[in-house]
Amino acid sequence: MQKFFSVTVAALVLTCSAYAEPLTSADEVVARANLTAYYGGADGRSEVRMIISDAQGREQRRQFTVLRRDVEDAGDQQFLVVFSQPSDVRDTVFLVNKHVTRDDDRWLYLPGLDLVKRISAGDKRTSFVGAHYFYEDVSGRRPSEDTHELIETTNEFYVLKHVPVDPQSAEFASYVTWINRETFLPMKIDYTNAAGDVYRRVEVLAVETIDGYPTVTASRVSDLLSGGKTDMQFRYIAYDVGIPADVFTERSLRTPPREWLERKAD
Repeated sequence: MQKFFSVTVAALVLTCSAYAEPLTSADEVVARANLTAYYGGADGRSEVRMIISDAQGREQRRQFTVLRRDVEDAGDQQFLVVFSQPSDVRDTVFLVNKHVTRDDDRWLYLPGLDLVKRISAGDKRTSFVGAHYFYEDVSGRRPSEDTHELIETTNEFYVLKHVPVDPQSAEFASYVTWINRETFLPMKIDYTNAAGDVYRRVEVLAVETIDGYPTVTASRVSDLLSGGKTDMQFRYIAYDVGIPADVFTERSLRTPPREWLERKAD
C-alpha cells in the first residue's frame, strides 16, 4: 500500500513519456518501479477501506490508516497501520521497520488480548488480517530477493518475470509484472505456483496523480483458485506531511498516535 535514485532522477522518472526510448535493463525497470510504488515523498498518509469477499460473495470490511516514513532515500522505511473499523479489530496495530539489506521487523498488536506479536520472516507471505493481501504486501518485497528478466516491452508496459533467489522463501515459483512505461507503477502481477498455474493476481484498478506523484487509489488481490478477492480503496492521501520518527516505535502499538491518525482539515 523505493528511492534507488536521487530526487532529480525521480523527477525525471515521473515525467517519463511512454514514447521515450524504452529501457533494456530489467534491474533498472524494477528499481524505478520500486521507487514509484513505495517512495512517493519523504513520508505519507492514507486511509484505506478493505473489502474481503469469498467465492460466495460474502463480505468482510476493514478500515485503517497507513502512516509511512522514509528513514533515508532509497533505503529503510517505517510503516504504521492502525485499524478503526469494525469494532472487533479497532485499535489493532501493525508496525513495520523495513530494511533493504535484511529481513524486515514486523509487529502486530492485538488489543483484545493486549498482546504484541512478532511476525517472523517465515510468516511474511501469510494473510494480513484475514485478507488476500499478505503482510509483505504492506511494505513491499525487496528487489534483491528475486532475479528479474525483461521478457517483453509493449507500447504501454514493461513485462518482467521474477524468480525468488531462495525458492524456499516464498510460496510462488515465479511471478510476472506489468509495469506502466509512463508512470512506472506496477499495474498487474500474476503469481505462478510450482505446477505452472497462475493462482494469485494483484491488479491496480485506479490511479491518480497526488501532490505530483502517480498514486494507486484502488487495487485488488484475487485468489484465482478459491475465487476470493480483496479490494482496497485508498482515500485522503497526502505526502510530505512531516510525520516524526517517534510515531514508528513499539510504544505506538499500544498507544496509537491519534494526532497523526486524525484527518487534518484543509
